[in-house]
Amino acid sequence: MTKRLEGKVALISGGASGLGEAQALLYAREGASVVIGDLQEELGQAVAARIAGEGGQALFTRLDVTDLESWHAAVALAVATFGKLTTLVNNAGIFHPGGIETESPAGWDRMVAINQTGVFYGMKAAAPELLKAGNAAIVNISSLYGLIGSPDAISYHASKAAVRVMGKGGALEFAKRGIRVNTIFPGQIRTPILGDITPEQDAAIKASIPMGVVGDPMDIAHGSLFLASDEARYITGAELWIDGGWYAGC
Repeated sequence: MTKRLEGKVALISGGASGLGEAQALLYAREGASVVIGDLQEELGQAVAARIAGEGGQALFTRLDVTDLESWHAAVALAVATFGKLTTLVNNAGIFHPGGIETESPAGWDRMVAINQTGVFYGMKAAAPELLKAGNAAIVNISSLYGLIGSPDAISYHASKAAVRVMGKGGALEFAKRGIRVNTIFPGQIRTPILGDITPEQDAAIKASIPMGVVGDPMDIAHGSLFLASDEARYITGAELWIDGGWYAGC
C-alpha cells in the first residue's frame, strides 16, 4: 500500500458490513484512522478489530443515521480520539421493494429517513470539523437507481436520486471553503443488501450488466479511496458510476 490517506481521519456510516466494511478496511490500509459508525455493534467491532490486527487505527461507535444527535456524538468521538475529522463517507443505506401502489407510507418514511435524511444529517454534523481541518472530503454513496428507474422501488429511487443532487449542492456550498463533495453510484454489488437470490436471478442480473459480472465491494472502495485522497484535489460535484458499464447503455 502507498498510504494514500496518511494523516486522514474518516467517519464511515454503515461501516460494519458490505460497502462500508470494504471502505473501512481499504481506508485503514491506506493510512487513515477510521471511525466505523453503525447499528450492528458486533459486526462493527469485528471490523475495527480486523483493522487493528492489520496494524491500522480504527474504532467502532453506535451510529443511528436518522438521529442528528447520534451523528454529533460520532463526530465528537472521532475528534476526541484522533484529533480531527477530514473525511466523511455517507454509506449507510437500506433497500426494500415497493412501487407506487405497493409501498407503504411507513416504508417510504423509513427509506427516506435512512438513505436521504441520514446523508443530510451526516454532512450537517461533520461540516464544522471538516471546515476546521481543511482539505477535507465527503463521499456520498448513492446508487445506479438514483439515475434510472424501475417498476418496483419508488422510495429507493427517490431517496438515492436526492443524494445525487444533495452532493452537487454540497459541492457548490463548500467549493471555496476546503471541502470537496463527490458521489458514487454503485451498480449491482455483492453485499447483504442484494439479499439471497436464486441462480436464475443471478443470471438475469449478470445479463443486464455489459461486463457480465456483479461487482465486489472493493470495487466501490477503490473509487471512494480515490475521491477521498489528495489525488482528487481538483474534483468536486462529480459523479462516479461503478457499475460494469450498466449506465452507459441507458
